[in-house]
Amino acid sequence: MSQLSIKNDRSPIGMVVGVGIALAALVAVIVLAFAWPSVTAEPKDLPIAISGPSQAVDGAKAAVEQMQPGAIAFKQLDSREAAVDAIESREVYGAIVLGQSPEVLTSSAASTVVTQMLSAVAANLEEGVNAQAAAAAQAAGAPTAPPHIDVPVTDVVPLADTDPRGTGLAAALFPLVLGGMIGGIAISIVIGGALRRVSAVLVYAVVGGFTLPAILQGWFGALQGDYLLNSAAFALALAAIASAITGFAGLLGRAGVALGAVTILLIANPISAAVFPKEFILQPWGDVGQWFPPGAASTLLRNLSYFPSADVLFPWLVLAGWTVVGLLLSVVGHFRNSRGEAAVSAPAPAPAPASAPASASAESAAVA
Repeated sequence: MSQLSIKNDRSPIGMVVGVGIALAALVAVIVLAFAWPSVTAEPKDLPIAISGPSQAVDGAKAAVEQMQPGAIAFKQLDSREAAVDAIESREVYGAIVLGQSPEVLTSSAASTVVTQMLSAVAANLEEGVNAQAAAAAQAAGAPTAPPHIDVPVTDVVPLADTDPRGTGLAAALFPLVLGGMIGGIAISIVIGGALRRVSAVLVYAVVGGFTLPAILQGWFGALQGDYLLNSAAFALALAAIASAITGFAGLLGRAGVALGAVTILLIANPISAAVFPKEFILQPWGDVGQWFPPGAASTLLRNLSYFPSADVLFPWLVLAGWTVVGLLLSVVGHFRNSRGEAAVSAPAPAPAPASAPASASAESAAVA
């Protein structure tokens, strides 16, 4: 008996090789999905405001384009105040103000990477402005060099002191995505019944929505703004991710659980723009990522923390849409599968009794 058991435990060599190759391919896909956005990150058409005299604006545009071709898409505004309003509403990542008092406006809360880029632009702008002033003074025959012109960098929307590098805000997305996936997978496997799964998703989302911001905001200081709004955002994001998995599971069974997890973790999460602005991701994937729960949740949490003037309707609608569709798929798939199982398990109708042979009928009549 022991020899038979050992023999049955040995897998064919072909299966061994196949499983090894499949697992290596899976790891390669995971590494590619997570490393690709960072390795290929490059600014393209970043919206940056600019204001000042027309001649100075044209010169600054040409200089920036020469320094970083295609990186910035300038939005010309009338004044510094208009540029500040555009930054606070997240229409632009920063601004270049020209004129008698040149200045570069940044927003580290929107992106520390863009802030560093604009700081370099300010240094080049300061060098160019002073070179032009010196050339003009020399041409006019001035006996002394003109005074040095500073180009200050002003952070209009800075990061909080509790998260000065913005790492906490970016890292907040990971427990949100992972938590939503764990909830959806566990509910799909453990809970039976469509309405029970829907109820479990809603309870999980509400409890998690209050718990996670309490840790990230109240303890770590990674989130700012109103706690209740952040809790609502977390709850809806958890519901969107978990219901997507339960919805796929309702339609496809166990295969749907894997499909939902792969969609969220390997497709939606890498293009969520949680670390880099969406303009750094190869287009159109940066915009596509905002239609998935991780991207919408990342944008929503950043806006709720630092940009109360920003329009947050779109991320709210994306998260609500995924939640509603996922819960509906859970119900529809469950009842469709239930009908199919009932049809398969229903007993076959009994065959009709065969008619008696003609000879038997005649014999019966003769006896009578």
